[in-house]
Amino acid sequence: MQFELTTSYVDELKEAIANKNNALLKTRLLELYAADIAIVFNQLDVTEAHYLYELLDEQVAADVILELEDDKREELLSTFSTKEIAEQIDNMQSDDAADVINELPENIQDEVLSQIEDVDQASDIADLLSFEEGTAGSLMAKELVSVYLHDTVSTCIDEIRKQTDNVHVMYAVYVVDENHKLIGMLSLKKLIISHPIARLQEIYNKDVQFVKTSTTSEDVAEIMQKYDLVVLPVVDQLGRLVGRITIDDVVDVIREGAEKDIQRMSGISDDVDSNDRLWRLSRARIPWLLVGMCGGIIGSRIIGSYESHIQIHPEMAFFIPLIGATGGNVGVQSSAIIVQGLANNTLLGDKIAGKLFKELGVGVINGLICSTLIWGYAFMIESWKLAATVSISLFVVVLSASFLGTFVPLTMNRFKINPALATGPFVTTLNDIIGISIYFLVGRLLYHVF
Repeated sequence: MQFELTTSYVDELKEAIANKNNALLKTRLLELYAADIAIVFNQLDVTEAHYLYELLDEQVAADVILELEDDKREELLSTFSTKEIAEQIDNMQSDDAADVINELPENIQDEVLSQIEDVDQASDIADLLSFEEGTAGSLMAKELVSVYLHDTVSTCIDEIRKQTDNVHVMYAVYVVDENHKLIGMLSLKKLIISHPIARLQEIYNKDVQFVKTSTTSEDVAEIMQKYDLVVLPVVDQLGRLVGRITIDDVVDVIREGAEKDIQRMSGISDDVDSNDRLWRLSRARIPWLLVGMCGGIIGSRIIGSYESHIQIHPEMAFFIPLIGATGGNVGVQSSAIIVQGLANNTLLGDKIAGKLFKELGVGVINGLICSTLIWGYAFMIESWKLAATVSISLFVVVLSASFLGTFVPLTMNRFKINPALATGPFVTTLNDIIGISIYFLVGRLLYHVF
């Protein structure tokens, strides 16, 4: 049953902490998974969280640390000594431990590493910290099971028993040569049903997907999605097996990437969350707000240049918001579809031109529908001249917005700029300016002709 946090539940825990009712607290904690306990911790102040943390089993405590929100984890770890942090690190996989240490202040990272009792674990973490963030090397865990090509099945099973002490979940057994270069992997099913004296070279699978330590995390996620993998081996530049990446790490990468794209689509330039300081939140939002303001100023100047025309035909002012809003919405819709295609690599080569024409076709259809409806409305409340002006302008604006919404993200992607920016204020502001210009230009031409 899924855990649901309630105010009464939190109040009960806080009261138990205040009264040091450890029996009740331990009973409540035993009912929860680590992820649920982390949710509870996020509702407690640091003193209460520390008290509750001390009651947890060592392995559960380590899992809770990993599940906490970044700011809460930083706050809780600040209450521990470097020795206590090192003790928690001992119960984590190397990739998780590296992530936690990487978030610590630089002046205590080395101190924590030096106090980890397991020297091999400390060495593995130090190796992972040396890789550039956002690469497969920084994402991988060092714990894995590897066997040599010329081993027998019986020897292989004995080796698995020795190596799985530090591997929480075994997804695969990797086959390496005498230089520890990855050459294949073993199916656990085939390993179990094979004769004990059979050689691994007779049953292993040579076809194995892998990445290098320098591969970007986005490419790792794409490979695992494409081939439906739950684990992916990592090799160094010489092809030697150095680690593995599991699906839970990739899910985190995909989620973080989606969050960043949503922020960019909303006009937020930095990676922020609701718990950040006021200045950081403001700094992340203000650039595109200023862009929008500049766009609004340009739009107002365009309207001002047609002031005499508006004085003669004031009814045209009624439809300025409609023109701007429709153009902005159409542009965002088109750019969102293109950004999605670029993200999942379905827009390649000759497909780009086809997609551009397809979006223009959609723009023609939607423009005809919208312009026909607005023509009927404007004709009923005003003159046929205004109806013609608004309907023709709206059709051209929809077509223009469809083109820009498609062309802009493709151009950004071409110049290695994140195309997600195109679905936010940039396209909206651009379409507002162009839409208003088209509206008044069409209006001047039609009213002059008729």
